[in-house]
Amino acid sequence: MDTALDLKDPQMGDAGVRDSQQTRRRFLSSVGLGALALGLAACGSSSGSPTSGTSSATSHSATEGAPRRGGTLTVGLTGGGSSDTLNPLQPLLTTDFARIDQLFEPLVGFTPEAGLQLLLAEELTPNHDATEWTIRLRRGITFHNGKDLTAADVAYTLQQIRSPKYAYGGASAIESIDLAGMKQLDKLTLRVPFKTPLATLNQVFPCYYYSIVPVDFDPKRPVGTGPFKYQSFTPGESSTFVRNENYWQSGLPYLDQVVITDFSDETSQLDALGSGQVDAVGLLSAASIGTAQSSSQVVISRGGGWTPFTMRVDVAPFSDVRVRQALRYAIDRQQMLDVVFAGHGTIGNDLFGIWDPAYDTSIPQRPHDPEMARSLLRQAGHSGLSIQLITADIAQGTISAAQLLQQQARAAGINVSLRQITTTDLYGPNYLKWAFAQDYWYYNPYMPQVAAAMLPTSPTNECHFDNPRYIKLYQQAVATTNEAIRTQIIHEMQQIEYEEGGYIIPYFPPIIDAYGHNVRGYHASNVGVPLGNYDLKHLWLV
Repeated sequence: MDTALDLKDPQMGDAGVRDSQQTRRRFLSSVGLGALALGLAACGSSSGSPTSGTSSATSHSATEGAPRRGGTLTVGLTGGGSSDTLNPLQPLLTTDFARIDQLFEPLVGFTPEAGLQLLLAEELTPNHDATEWTIRLRRGITFHNGKDLTAADVAYTLQQIRSPKYAYGGASAIESIDLAGMKQLDKLTLRVPFKTPLATLNQVFPCYYYSIVPVDFDPKRPVGTGPFKYQSFTPGESSTFVRNENYWQSGLPYLDQVVITDFSDETSQLDALGSGQVDAVGLLSAASIGTAQSSSQVVISRGGGWTPFTMRVDVAPFSDVRVRQALRYAIDRQQMLDVVFAGHGTIGNDLFGIWDPAYDTSIPQRPHDPEMARSLLRQAGHSGLSIQLITADIAQGTISAAQLLQQQARAAGINVSLRQITTTDLYGPNYLKWAFAQDYWYYNPYMPQVAAAMLPTSPTNECHFDNPRYIKLYQQAVATTNEAIRTQIIHEMQQIEYEEGGYIIPYFPPIIDAYGHNVRGYHASNVGVPLGNYDLKHLWLV
């Protein structure tokens, strides 16, 4: 079994959560099996800064006095609609995650630096071959209705995630759980057997479909363990949450109330921030930095989220790997990052998981080479290729990136026509059917991301990737408890993706947030989620 590494304990207080630093893209060297097996551990040391741009990752509490209690924080976000939900088992839109993160919590979560920290779990321990895990919960945690959090709730949540009703979300990563064999050892301890080994369960739980709900959960009356409680919700408009006075993290939250308001576009977001109608806005574009700075505090994070171009490898012309490679060479990644995000963010290499300790940095950066693109297209018999790209305003910069790809592709002799549709239509019945489109992912560790999007059984295999060697390697990696050996396997998987995959990942976009001058306690986050990974419990008003 791997040696232990440091984990964060949220009960160590604000400084313990915010000031300890470990770096990684969508996962870090802090994700070994031994780490979670040890339960609570001391804070780790710094290995790098998670932020770039206007504000540091450290909370303002260090320089502006003790937090103040009370008040209502109003947050303005875009991307919501009539399909908004409060159900943590089936979120889809960015606004869904913002609301859900106030009401619910997972067993294991992310630190601002994209490391792991135990949350509702006090201990997460595998047996020698990862065919069985023991989950031990913290004592004294209650749901909003006063009911104690127990192992039965964890078992119920896992059953719901695996049920056909919610299988779209997190089921693929835990499909080997033997649900019938789960056993509650005591009120706080659950033994979870697996039909095949799952050595990376510790990396699964921080992902965004694993919030714990109580037995007999009712989405119409959402009850969680989070820092705020449900008061009201109107899809596509607003939601109101009030302080959970019995929250298990001592002293939190500081606010009495949080209101999350949907806005139709970024301009209306900024207008509302400038007029004082809202106190914080997220997911801004680089073009808004100057405007936001004139009336607010801007925080720019090195996001771990990614906005890929997706090519279906099972339909022409993308079924020819040379066409896929040509499009990857046709993109000028640095120019795209400079134009769309004013140079903020991180250059991509068509691989996800850049903060993951298993991310293979030895793979050469793919260059901008339009002549190579032309040569590959000639070899494939596709000189003068004409294709259509489906684009939508699904995240910051996606439409601008699509327009820039269209321009850059011309230098390689590729004619790209753009079809702009709504977010609702992109994620409607044709989602997963588009031949060439875009998507938006929050940060996930490498192995859970593979389960979500890269296998024939994945619920969101938008590229329709189906490589027998890759599948076999995944099965080996997920069953390997030795982290060093697993990393070697993952590197071979990433080489296959680099050479044959259907994703174009030109960059990892920054997260640009803005807070009114009355807001304190904010921080940057590498995870790729707005407003410090929607960490509103640490904010206060002055």
